[in-house]
Amino acid sequence: MHTVAVLSLKGGVGKTTVVLGLASAAMRRGARTLVVDLDPQCNATASLEPEETARGLSDVLAHPRADVLRDAIGRSAWGDEVDVLVGSEDAEIHNGHDRHDRQLARLTDALSELPVEEGEPPYQLVLLDCPPSLGRLTRSALVAADRALLVTEPTIFAVSGVQRAFEAVQSERTENNPRLQPLGVVVNRIRQRSQEHQFRIEELRDIFGPLVMPVSLPDRLAVQQAQGACMPIHQWGTPGAREVALSFNLLLARALRAGRNRHGVELDDSGEDDAEEFDEQDA
Repeated sequence: MHTVAVLSLKGGVGKTTVVLGLASAAMRRGARTLVVDLDPQCNATASLEPEETARGLSDVLAHPRADVLRDAIGRSAWGDEVDVLVGSEDAEIHNGHDRHDRQLARLTDALSELPVEEGEPPYQLVLLDCPPSLGRLTRSALVAADRALLVTEPTIFAVSGVQRAFEAVQSERTENNPRLQPLGVVVNRIRQRSQEHQFRIEELRDIFGPLVMPVSLPDRLAVQQAQGACMPIHQWGTPGAREVALSFNLLLARALRAGRNRHGVELDDSGEDDAEEFDEQDA
């Protein structure tokens, strides 16, 4: 099981969009995925429309036991490959800012109790959708994760936010989770003809070097349309959706390669082939 925290310390940059896009790409590839909605706004939960559960994230953080976790996970409306640890609006009560918080390991403890149902494969990928602040919820995700994916837009304020997020990853790695590594920085909502966007991408490359993902996510209306219809981007079917889906295929391939390298097991390594196949189908 490979666990990726998706975060930004600036709101509105499309962090949940990246989580949903990766889940969509993983579903298309048959990789069983769990989305953990840590954001009290619960946007990932709303978009995935899971079946009703008896409990939610707030209960899991209060009582990180196997039975509570089981009651908080629902099958998404997308299909059997994507489940949701449903978000809770009252999860904000768990979002303290104590630097030496003893409750930071609760999410890790809970995920270690993930049930393996008879006849179902274990989760290959766990995506942690973090709130846009550096409280206990985001820090708990960084303690639980193998990799951290930083999301930004090509704007001056978003670039500042991703710098702070990177510093948070490095701090948590030093203090609480030595296995945590940055997966990279993905730039969302790119308009290729915008000189401002190109300037900000170069600025990010100056700051983060090879950590800036070679694939960026284009700004396409299809993303909002698919989310509004509670559908995976890979099933939306418009030219814009296919373009975005291809980018998510490549992003997922990088995440899975990182997981394979970290754990020494072959999770999946056909992302480039998958993207080429997607390109041929579009043509």
